[in-house]
Amino acid sequence: MRKRLFGFLVLILCLLVATASPAETDLCSQYLRQHEYDNAIQECTRQIAGVVKTPSMVHSYLYRGIAYQSKDQFDLAIADFDKAINMDPNYAEAYNNRGNTYMLKSQPDEAIADFGKAITLKPKYDRAYFDRGQAYLLNKEFDKAIADYNKVIELSPDLPPAYSYEVYFYRAAAYEGLEKFDQAIADFSKAINAKPNSVIAYDHRGEAYLMQGQNVTVILGVSQEALEKFDQGIADFNKAIELNPNFEKAYADRGTGYMLKGQKDKAIADYSKVIELNPKNLEAYNNRARAFESQQQFDPAIADYSKIIEIDPKNSRAYFYRGVAYSITNKLDRAIADFKKTTDLNPKEKSAYYNLACIYATKNNVEESCAWLEKAVVNGYDKWDNMKKDPDLANIHDSACYQKITKDK
Repeated sequence: MRKRLFGFLVLILCLLVATASPAETDLCSQYLRQHEYDNAIQECTRQIAGVVKTPSMVHSYLYRGIAYQSKDQFDLAIADFDKAINMDPNYAEAYNNRGNTYMLKSQPDEAIADFGKAITLKPKYDRAYFDRGQAYLLNKEFDKAIADYNKVIELSPDLPPAYSYEVYFYRAAAYEGLEKFDQAIADFSKAINAKPNSVIAYDHRGEAYLMQGQNVTVILGVSQEALEKFDQGIADFNKAIELNPNFEKAYADRGTGYMLKGQKDKAIADYSKVIELNPKNLEAYNNRARAFESQQQFDPAIADYSKIIEIDPKNSRAYFYRGVAYSITNKLDRAIADFKKTTDLNPKEKSAYYNLACIYATKNNVEESCAWLEKAVVNGYDKWDNMKKDPDLANIHDSACYQKITKDK
């Protein structure tokens, strides 16, 4: 669940918009407003070359930069914004648009500097505060992001619905980054009020409810309060699915909610739906496999891990967990092969070395068991009490090699 912030960051980049207020009625700005970017570039270039008259050369560079940005030609866009700034060092919009372009190039530090300059030049420039908040969010500087979103709300308390949605949605994301889930849920609710059909807002509010429930579980165990939070999360996922029956993430998140409630059959059904919608969703196969394992259904779990390996032959974790399932079902030779493959793909996977030591110990192969146990220790395995109490290692406890490994531990 805590990996979900990446999804917010992708959304930030998708929702970045160029900011300009073209007042002229020249063809350059007209084409730009009509999203005819090639024509805008051509006409702006004609203005810059002096072929046609331009109301403002600075604006011609700005508008052409925005057109280049819209076509993902970021270096050309930055070059034009640079020229606009050189011609008018007090042009806040040029700094802000250059900042947005840096954001699209995944250079948030440069973007923050430009947004800051735009704000210095134009202290009530609410869009610059919003854009800088986006950059801070991308940088995981959540407190600073929240401060900038707050400033947007202060400067423009009557935000139009589309803008209000963005501000509250991303402030909620920042609150989630700080694990302040009450504030996050409140802001997601405001985002939903501004955009009632937002599938993403319902899905993310549902995630926040699940996180709240998990935090309650850490303190109180699976209490009634925790179950209520899980139910609220599931209700939001239901709404997201109602709005978009093909939104695979909502099924995956609802599956997580059902797992947290112990409703494993429902979780399996949701993970299966994710796979139906996206047969290459590795996380869904993994989650379904873990759900099967929790019900002692190891054969379908093994089948899911095998599917992951088919799609991604270098997925070391799939080999590892399939090895565990093979071990539990006493298919030890297959388990050995999978754990060895795990160590080939990830030489630092200490648990794979340890599991190999255990299997060889049960086979009374002392030399092999000690060799793998030593590799486990070299790679960081330090659960000495577990090692000494593990019945799978009982056959090697009296061996010299085991005594050497565990000496003074």
